[in-house]
Amino acid sequence: MTFEKSPAIRISGKECIAGWQSITGKIKQHLNELESSRKILAVECYQGTDMDEIRSGLIDQLEADEVFDSSDYLFSEEQIRTITQPDVTDDRIFGRLTKLEMNDLIDPEKKEHIRDTIAKDETGLVVVFGYGASLVAEEADVLVYADMARWEIQQRMRNNEVSNIGINNAEAGIEDKYKRGFFVDWRICDKLKKQVHDRIDFVLDTNKKEAPKLIDKATFDFALEQTVHRPFSVVPFFDPGPWGGQWMREVCGLDEEPENFAWCFNCVPEENSVLYEFDNGEVMELPSINVVFFKPEELLGKEVYQRFGDEFPIRFDFLDTIDGGNLSLQVHPSQEYIKQEFNLEYTQDESYYMMDAQEGAEVYLGVKKGIDPDTMIENLKHANNGGPFFDADKYAASFPAKKHDHFLIPNGTVHCSGEGCMVLEISATPYIFTFKLWDWDRLGLDGKPRPINIERGEKVIRWEHDEEWVPGELINQFETVAEGDGWREEKTGLHNSQFIETRRHWFSKPVTHTANGSVTVFNLVEGKQAVISSPENEFEPFVVNYAETFIIPAHIKEYQIAPYGESEGKEIATIKAFVRS
Repeated sequence: MTFEKSPAIRISGKECIAGWQSITGKIKQHLNELESSRKILAVECYQGTDMDEIRSGLIDQLEADEVFDSSDYLFSEEQIRTITQPDVTDDRIFGRLTKLEMNDLIDPEKKEHIRDTIAKDETGLVVVFGYGASLVAEEADVLVYADMARWEIQQRMRNNEVSNIGINNAEAGIEDKYKRGFFVDWRICDKLKKQVHDRIDFVLDTNKKEAPKLIDKATFDFALEQTVHRPFSVVPFFDPGPWGGQWMREVCGLDEEPENFAWCFNCVPEENSVLYEFDNGEVMELPSINVVFFKPEELLGKEVYQRFGDEFPIRFDFLDTIDGGNLSLQVHPSQEYIKQEFNLEYTQDESYYMMDAQEGAEVYLGVKKGIDPDTMIENLKHANNGGPFFDADKYAASFPAKKHDHFLIPNGTVHCSGEGCMVLEISATPYIFTFKLWDWDRLGLDGKPRPINIERGEKVIRWEHDEEWVPGELINQFETVAEGDGWREEKTGLHNSQFIETRRHWFSKPVTHTANGSVTVFNLVEGKQAVISSPENEFEPFVVNYAETFIIPAHIKEYQIAPYGESEGKEIATIKAFVRS
């Protein structure tokens, strides 16, 4: 009954290959089975993949007659910087989601030279590997896709282990590398991943250094199919922060180091991993966004897919300020602003569900009645430029917070969690688009001031969201919508301007849920354990522990959730989120 930090999906009847020696042997065997005397192997790589490890672990062992990598066909670094600059921009944090594709970074003359060289080779093995390898070796006999989760990429960025595509910037700051990854590299890689999906022969997992795993395309597709036919959890990741607390360390069983844990991203499929456990005991880690890309309708639901495309629109994460500090005072952009400035189709509306709260805890939400906006902005700018400490309590409204309260935060609402709160943040997915207004005159963990965005923030603040308007619209908007023997269902939000609906169930007996056309995300917010089961035995019972988040694909039409283990016979609670129709 401990928090599961490595949830894995069991894939019966299949195996995966582990270790470079076995992987090389498998690929050699596959190449040897081909009838042609000249054979071409392409290894396409997601940004962040360790090229040196792939070269030493795989490429060198194949003893190829010709080897080409990204440096042989990409444009020069100077040219790539020029091509990508309109999307990277000069802003410290923000860019624009690129419309570029991998081909836009490949020098056509270099590409043609390599293709001419390959065409002249009548025998032997030719290997092309790296970013865009599948485009240079379009007629590859074997295509291996080296995949990687974005959270692992970020760790490698922090450790100065990887550069961005075509850029020699491993030693640059994390902000530069992450921004280029988020707005350019990952978008380009995602487009190409979807384009070459049908051509792939093998999928390679290199998330763990010197511990690669390999499966063939049929097994990859089978694993994805299994995922959307059952409840599942992605792999949560935890991160410290300047305001971080201690609740997650105890409840989730985390290490004694670091000093605190601020965030847990427990349902952000764009960045999380999903684990697959095979019959031979090997566990493979792949980006959970693959399920969205390749099983979008089964996972999201037809209407949600049509509305949002192959993006996962719901985000769950934890914010821990128990024995910590205030979050930054912040605001999220309007729909119009985020589309105009960043090329995003929807904005980051969100909410704070209180998993726990210490005595005296508060949440800042909205502004004080009758304040002068110009004076508040002037004082914010002055304070952030070394002037007097900004008196947040003079301008921002605050409200007491206790366990199981739910604070709704539509875009444009000034807000932040105060110290002493354990927040389950339920929001739309565009998760980096936070305009910080005030960070309490403190430094980030890197010893540098965190970026403040008053110039952007002042353009989107909804000043009418004040202390008189907020309580009747955004705090504990609870409404009982259904009840039965041993259970009660409450609507808790979100605000009518937001596209996510949240429902809380209190129950001591099994509760039947039916699909509403949308993927549904749950968290067990009260009680030790619960079990999710299928009335028609369509999937194996799935047990979750307190505070764990799990996903119910839209493909599952009906399921039951009941108290389990020590919670049997006791009242427990879940909160769920789905896209309103």
